[in-house]
Amino acid sequence: MTAAPFPSGLPLGLDAGVRLRRGRGARAGRVLVGGDPPRALRLSRAGAAVLERLLTTGAGPVAGERDLARTLVDGGLAHPRPPRADRAAAGSVTVVVPVRDRPALLDRCLAAAGVSGADVLVVDDGSRDPAAVAAVCAAHGARLVRRAVSGGPAAARNTALAHVGTPLVAFLDSDCVPRPGWLEVLLGHFADPRVGAVAPRVTGSADARPPAEDGPRPPLAHSFPIVERMCQSRDGAARPGAVGRFAAARSPLDLGPRPARVAPGGRVSYVPTAALLVRREALGDGFDPALRYGEDVDLVWRLHDAGWRVRYEPAAAVDHAEPERLPELLARRFHYGTSAAPLAARHPGRLAPFVVHPWSAAVVGLALARRPGLAALVAGAQGVALARRLRPAGAGARDALTWPVCGAARTLTAGGGTATMLASPVLAVGLASRRTRPAALVLLLASPVAEWTARRPGLDPVRWAGLSLADDVAYGAGVWAGAVRARTGAPLRPAWGGRPAGRARARG
Repeated sequence: MTAAPFPSGLPLGLDAGVRLRRGRGARAGRVLVGGDPPRALRLSRAGAAVLERLLTTGAGPVAGERDLARTLVDGGLAHPRPPRADRAAAGSVTVVVPVRDRPALLDRCLAAAGVSGADVLVVDDGSRDPAAVAAVCAAHGARLVRRAVSGGPAAARNTALAHVGTPLVAFLDSDCVPRPGWLEVLLGHFADPRVGAVAPRVTGSADARPPAEDGPRPPLAHSFPIVERMCQSRDGAARPGAVGRFAAARSPLDLGPRPARVAPGGRVSYVPTAALLVRREALGDGFDPALRYGEDVDLVWRLHDAGWRVRYEPAAAVDHAEPERLPELLARRFHYGTSAAPLAARHPGRLAPFVVHPWSAAVVGLALARRPGLAALVAGAQGVALARRLRPAGAGARDALTWPVCGAARTLTAGGGTATMLASPVLAVGLASRRTRPAALVLLLASPVAEWTARRPGLDPVRWAGLSLADDVAYGAGVWAGAVRARTGAPLRPAWGGRPAGRARARG
């Protein structure tokens, strides 16, 4: 695609994680610390004045300021804050809903989607009861296209593209319920001609109970009796909503409350197509029909590689029905894990389960080996080295000393989660030995404890930790199964340096 400057008049706001360092003397007010990946950006006097005007007035950039705006947005230091589009703009959108049976969930989805005023097109992907699907579509005035044989979500969406005549396409899964105004919020981002797709926040909801995923359930879905008992009352009946509350709070589709530019290796490395607004011209041939799971990750990364910007906008929200029973939850996670191997083949180097940063890994390794003094010494040395590198940019010593600590914490939680997913038998052996038990316990619990502390879900920490571990093991079993099937070790091998693309928790 051709290069295009940042549009005039489109308001910006700093990312919540960015700090403005006002320093002293000539460097006052000129250093931004943060972004994605983290950096220290020193502004000229003119740049500092422009930034202050943008932040205090809420106005967008004008001629001569657009290059700075593009730098800030592409670096994750700032995000567009477009005004809501009016409802008439929904006429430029076709909402595509693929479905296979599930008429009750489809009815809820169309009832909410129809409020937007956009054209709604349903693709029946070989339902066993096509009459029920047709009746729901007729009740809501939605167009219907039927596929005689099920080909999966990717094939169903591709079928729909032949019937789309609008410049924008909103993909919406049948187990989703968009909240009012979701399209109007997303549409404003397309004032930027480089934006190819925008995704809302997909929040987990335990209100609806979707049926189990198609396909056989893996045996591991029934191999967590301890977790099952934690979610049961004394008489053996399931406690209401225990698994559902966990699934809603830890949904792999919910990417959090902060807006982001979506890019491999970034804080938000992909967005699900459970709800996604896309330029029709950016889609090309559409989805890869060979992918039953992970087709959304593949599409987003191909958009990125083609030069399009993909945005995550949590100000727009869509509720997604989550499983309420443990077997269904773990079966879904297993299926998502199987997508890692085919995605690794299509996008080499982006599916490493964990990226080893030598400094941070050394700090964590020494701490786990009960060498806190040496760990502190290595972290301090890293801080000194960073301070020297960042001094020309005007960053303070506090930033240089904070980053090693934050990096070690991220390495511990990410490494512990990866070990639970892909090497749980090794951790189990570690738990059996008195000498290695403390380190194994820290690795097992680091990620669940950090998540529980940050999210404060409506679930006690013991059940949260148990369900989190079962969830990660199920996903890791899927990764192993997919890797064995594809005869590749790519999604199992850690990478060195750089930044991770994150766990591609794809969904179908």
